[in-house]
Amino acid sequence: MTDTPRRLQAGEIDAVVTLARVVWQATYPALISSAQIEYMLGERYAPTLIRTQLNDPDHAWWIVGAGDPVAFAHASRSGSECKLDKLYVHPARQRQGLGAALLDVVCDWARAHHATRLWLQVNRGNHQAIRAYEKQGFRILEARVFEIGRGFVMDDYVMARSLALSSIRA
Repeated sequence: MTDTPRRLQAGEIDAVVTLARVVWQATYPALISSAQIEYMLGERYAPTLIRTQLNDPDHAWWIVGAGDPVAFAHASRSGSECKLDKLYVHPARQRQGLGAALLDVVCDWARAHHATRLWLQVNRGNHQAIRAYEKQGFRILEARVFEIGRGFVMDDYVMARSLALSSIRA
């Protein structure tokens, strides 16, 4: 198995959906209800949605691992900004540099599309992820509550980092 990020292929969508469920079940029960987890997994990881995004030049997906993936990321671009929409690593493979490797390819893709800033949303209670993003140069811009449907909300920090070449980690 290789730990080098590569672009997600349509035949790997089901494996990403499965990995998302594993990561979310390990991460979010202490932060949001099981009903909200199920709702968000259904909305954000519908195979038809991912397939559509794979064919959209304003979206990109990456995966780490062959067969059973261990990490993945998704980003979208709009104007001079790029949103890191998803970056998840299997709980057993966290703190091994996979997230940083995925973040590097996301930043390269965003720069190639002339983005000058990368931003994301992270649950305000997800302290491990917040620390990891801060280590990668992200700063908290604001706290916001986003209504996402069916009475559910995301209580998030909006974080961002510059994509200027001088902001690259040493």
